Amino acid sequence: MTWNRREFAKLGALGLAARVVSPLSAQPAQRQSGYAIIGLGRIAAIFMAGIRNTTNSKVTALVSGHRDKALRIAAQYGVPERSIYNYENFDSIASNQSVDAVYVALPNSMHAEYTIRAAKAGKHVLCEKPMATSVADCESMIAACKSAGVKLMIAYRCQYEPTNLKAVSLIRSGAIGQVQAIESAFGFNIARGEWRLVKKMSGGGPLVDVGIYALNASRYLTGEEPENFAAFTSVVDHDGRFTQVEENVSWTTRFPSGIVAACNTTYGGQMTGFFKVHGSKGWIDVDPAFNYDGLRLRALYTGNGITRLDEPNPARNPYQFQAEAEYFSHCIQNGLEPKTPGEEGLRDMRYIAEIYRAAGSSL
Repeated sequence: MTWNRREFAKLGALGLAARVVSPLSAQPAQRQSGYAIIGLGRIAAIFMAGIRNTTNSKVTALVSGHRDKALRIAAQYGVPERSIYNYENFDSIASNQSVDAVYVALPNSMHAEYTIRAAKAGKHVLCEKPMATSVADCESMIAACKSAGVKLMIAYRCQYEPTNLKAVSLIRSGAIGQVQAIESAFGFNIARGEWRLVKKMSGGGPLVDVGIYALNASRYLTGEEPENFAAFTSVVDHDGRFTQVEENVSWTTRFPSGIVAACNTTYGGQMTGFFKVHGSKGWIDVDPAFNYDGLRLRALYTGNGITRLDEPNPARNPYQFQAEAEYFSHCIQNGLEPKTPGEEGLRDMRYIAEIYRAAGSSL
């Protein structure tokens, strides 16, 4: 199935997604916000493909240490050669009027530096998660953007995605009654040589990379902030990959209402990104929940009879990145505060540090 804006709006109408998507797709955008893409790796390629499907966003500049690659991509997106930057001359982007915002798609350890430099250049910032590799860096990023008067949004794409939002809507409506417990996990078998295995670049192992999805989901599903953690880390495969970062992390979180979330993440095996929410009147299961496409929501709950849901999401990659870009451009053009500002990324980084401490480790 080929994804388009009409189909996205239809899915958005299923729940809270309508609040985010429908106003954006109701009429053509009056103008397009220009994005400079910082880092031209895998996720940047998907984000740029998503931008192509919007009406209010466009790629107007590229930042890369590989000029040949940048020239090739510039030709695909109509970016003029004068709008190709490297990491040394990046600050001169301040004078490029075609750039309204930057998308930071660099290794985690570089997020803070380029967010701060972009803010000083007067550009809004959409930064990939995790926001940074330390609480202090997150705080510096927020301060820099506030000082420069620019917007900072962390790319929590699942918070703009219809299937996840449908789950939130069902919970808030009371469909499954009082939530009691949540289970969530996400992980994969990482290849040797990945930069994510170098702690100086990544800031940590699977917890900061993919475990953050389960952590963030437990927060937006409950609408609460965790009050404490119990956690364990481990290395099972002593094959040389995990000399700097953990292979596995498991943690349990208790929320103020008494809801308990049990979460797992790994770099040692295939772990489907999912969550299951148990309530007094039923349950909601989203599996997959965090992938780029193929998401599926199932639910069973009682009220006036028994309701069963089985709703596969037909949307194809890169629709989540389209929604993300479209939403941030909408915020830029209308002076709105993003739903996932820097403070959202800072909270997760603080909780990640708490999980590591509870496991007897450190961020």
